Amino acid sequence: MNHKYLGAGALFAAFSVMFGAFGAHQLKEIVAANDLVTWETACRYQLVHALALLLISQIGVGNKHIKWAGIYFMIGIFLFSGSLYLIALKDVFSMNLKFIGPLTPIGGLFFIVGWIKVFLFSISNKEKK
Repeated sequence: MNHKYLGAGALFAAFSVMFGAFGAHQLKEIVAANDLVTWETACRYQLVHALALLLISQIGVGNKHIKWAGIYFMIGIFLFSGSLYLIALKDVFSMNLKFIGPLTPIGGLFFIVGWIKVFLFSISNKEKK
């Protein structure tokens, strides 16, 4: 078991639930509907990848593909979800976030590469008969 990924996954999942509750109960009163959808997307992707971290904490301990998958998932959460959280709050804080926009697809790319690393782990560790 990889305790670092287990802990990170648990924290990211907890924050996703907190952010989701905040969006559902408080944020809907102060942001536009499309910004709330953006917030919900950030929460959803954060939670999915937090669960992915929990999953990979249980498999492939010491495997280079799994190690990098976890790193890519965490970077993806920060870039993808983090940028979407900021974009959703742009009007609340009157921020100009044009420089943040490109971080979202870069974060998505990190998610994709992380999943490819999980796939590479799956084909590199076939049981030998």
